[in-house]
Amino acid sequence: MAQLLVERFENMPPQLRVAARFVLDRPKDVALMSMREQAHQAGVSHSTMMRLARWLGLEGYEDMRSLYARALRETIAGEPARQDIGQNGDPGYSTAGVVADTLAAQISSLGGYGNAMQFIAAAGLLVRSPNLFALGSRAAYSISSHFVHVMSFLAGADRKVTLVGEMAGQDLDALQHAGRGDVLFAVAMSPYERTPIDVARQSARQGVGVVAITDSSVSPLVRIAQETIIVPSNSQSFFRSMAPAFAAVEILAALTAAQSETNAAERVEQSEEQLAAFGIYWKPFDKT
Repeated sequence: MAQLLVERFENMPPQLRVAARFVLDRPKDVALMSMREQAHQAGVSHSTMMRLARWLGLEGYEDMRSLYARALRETIAGEPARQDIGQNGDPGYSTAGVVADTLAAQISSLGGYGNAMQFIAAAGLLVRSPNLFALGSRAAYSISSHFVHVMSFLAGADRKVTLVGEMAGQDLDALQHAGRGDVLFAVAMSPYERTPIDVARQSARQGVGVVAITDSSVSPLVRIAQETIIVPSNSQSFFRSMAPAFAAVEILAALTAAQSETNAAERVEQSEEQLAAFGIYWKPFDKT
């Protein structure tokens, strides 16, 4: 069903796209919520949800809910283990536990077979690239910055890892000379900003490979990127979670290091020794 939604997404009317995006991004809610509650959460009318089901060749939305409910029953993915009432009746304990369990389940899901194959393919592209560029803005900036930090340990004298964009202090002009063989790492989460999409599209036209981290199979980055890693961003609170994207960067770095001839651990040790020599790290006063 998800594959059919992705295939037909571009040809759907705008309101059906909104409904389809909800179904793709929140399959568990499709299985557990009523149709009207789903419509409210998605920001569309309940009749739109019914039209989506018919668009997919089903008789009604209950048929779609039944499909997702069956898939949910068959899955062995972990669910939050804590109950609504926490230790000693403290709701704060419960909230902390539910958020932590949700993050743990999301990050654990990145190790599934399908996701693992995406990571391996993306790492293969990165390890062959002479130059890496990373772009991210607003909340995604921290993800790209972390990517540059960890990947810099795999770079040599003839290989650069560059963070670009207004927030990075490095203008996008740095991408003008990027070409075939180079790779742009781009991050975009809903609601998608124009800059990473436009820059990724232009980079692809120049022959630059694009590795993307995004939050949906119908994200605009998916149609541009050579390799895409899709991570969940929904949370049990008011904000979109960046934790799975951070975890994805570290998985990607570990796989790239495994495929590389560079001794990354040795590079890290050398870097820390140099920083220590400059007095960067705090040391307790010698009391002797």
